[in-house]
Amino acid sequence: MDIQLKRGLLDICVLAAIKGEDSYGYQIIKDMKPYVEISESTLYPILRRLESAKLLTVRNAEHNGRLRKYYHITDLGLKRIEDFKDVWQEIISIYNFVTREEDK
Repeated sequence: MDIQLKRGLLDICVLAAIKGEDSYGYQIIKDMKPYVEISESTLYPILRRLESAKLLTVRNAEHNGRLRKYYHITDLGLKRIEDFKDVWQEIISIYNFVTREEDK
């Protein structure tokens, strides 16, 4: 798979993982696991990139005596997911066009 396409898809997956409620790194990985494998070494640069792009915010909270970073999706992050859904419909149309002869 094209690395840029995969990168963009992983960004959307991470945003979708925190769409419902704030979450932290390990939980994001667990939530994504049924759909896509992602390692900590892949996740944390994505989280930093999304934070820099203002698609999510970060807050620190104590949990069992340790600080844990919680990630919260912003309105801009929610818009990115909606934009992805619109673009994805076009990608499905292209896929259907490319594979149309295989259906015959």
